[in-house]
Amino acid sequence: MTGPLLEVTSLAKSFGGRKVLDGVDFTVAAGELVAFLGANGSGKSTTLRCVMGITEPDAGTIKLGGQDLGLLQGRALQQARGKAAMIFQKIHLVPRRTALENVCTGALARMSTGRSLSPLFFPDAVLEEAMDCLDRVGLADRAHDRVSRLSGGQQQRVAVARALCQRADVVLADEPVSALDPHAAEQVMQLLAGLAHEHGLAVAAVLHQPDLALRHADRAIGLMDGRMVFDSPVSGLGAAQLDHLYAPDRKVAA
Repeated sequence: MTGPLLEVTSLAKSFGGRKVLDGVDFTVAAGELVAFLGANGSGKSTTLRCVMGITEPDAGTIKLGGQDLGLLQGRALQQARGKAAMIFQKIHLVPRRTALENVCTGALARMSTGRSLSPLFFPDAVLEEAMDCLDRVGLADRAHDRVSRLSGGQQQRVAVARALCQRADVVLADEPVSALDPHAAEQVMQLLAGLAHEHGLAVAAVLHQPDLALRHADRAIGLMDGRMVFDSPVSGLGAAQLDHLYAPDRKVAA
């Protein structure tokens, strides 16, 4: 398709009378990694949760792959949302299952009910695809290890592989590296950048580390009190803009 894979217009959300999102507009194109920056409570995670349908927005338009989600219902809406996969800060993997079995769950929507009941029934084609996804994140040699035996960084890479097995065109990562050590954080960000730049996915990541955004992202979107204060290529971001984002009492230099 032509145009962005993810397009959000006039997104708004309030909780208890407090505006968390106030007219947020952005796009993410194929081959692009966009970082969302801002202080705690600025609306970054709520934005991604609205896109995924985890949180219901009060207003706004969300398009995935050119389809307006607000105009779809039932199976059609489920299929459209399947074009996006989310990676969370708290990694939702099954610790007692192997890395391979966890990655296979990305394909559950493509399996029959009987096949999806147990890893013992997963089709060979799904197992092969999941192994390929693990290879793409550098963990093929740990495929048969229980997730509980993997490090935090390795577990996050398994979560990325699961998103690949879902065959998503859009990957949303909500603070994917906040619980990782600096080395593991760099590895995961390199992986997310590779999904965009080498595999042509549209990737949006909520980050608390502006330095990681500057090294790996193509664009950065700054949120403050639910409003966008900038949407800029990272090459155009200066220290004054970032200082203002995290310390809004400071004035941005002209």
